Amino acid sequence: MSDFFFSGSVSAKLDGKNRFVLPQQMRYGLIEKGELRFSIALGLGGCLAIYRQSDIEKIAQKFKEKQHVAKYQKFFTLFFSTLHTTTCDKIGRLVLPPLLKKAVDIKSDLIIAGVLNKIEIWPQERYDAQLQAMMSGEDPDYDLAKLSEEAFALLEEPSDEPAFIIE
Repeated sequence: MSDFFFSGSVSAKLDGKNRFVLPQQMRYGLIEKGELRFSIALGLGGCLAIYRQSDIEKIAQKFKEKQHVAKYQKFFTLFFSTLHTTTCDKIGRLVLPPLLKKAVDIKSDLIIAGVLNKIEIWPQERYDAQLQAMMSGEDPDYDLAKLSEEAFALLEEPSDEPAFIIE
């Protein structure tokens, strides 16, 4: 499972009980030790994030080391007070906690996006607006060409071999 990563995106709708169906492929990626159990929390940029339980345990362990550092207190309070451990029902529906729904302003339509080690849940309007701004180049902070170049540069590993130089 260490090589697994989440990818792809689908549209979904909340029903009258604040539930939506988490795609089957994504649900499979959340199963650990034979159990479908995961955490949902505030994400970056106006979305929610679903994490595997093992990832939340690693995050909590690292944060415990810094729990008495004053500059992190508000973040830790916000992150852990909005963190909900949950599961899906038999047909794959997930109940969106009202506090989280309100925090990111999800009304009905949403996008479920797989992003490496987490699943992001976006209000449809915000996801579409950010995608359009990035694709059109309207947002100087998210220049797709520049960000793509920088991201793919992360893949370059320094070589242990000496450079071949012709003199």
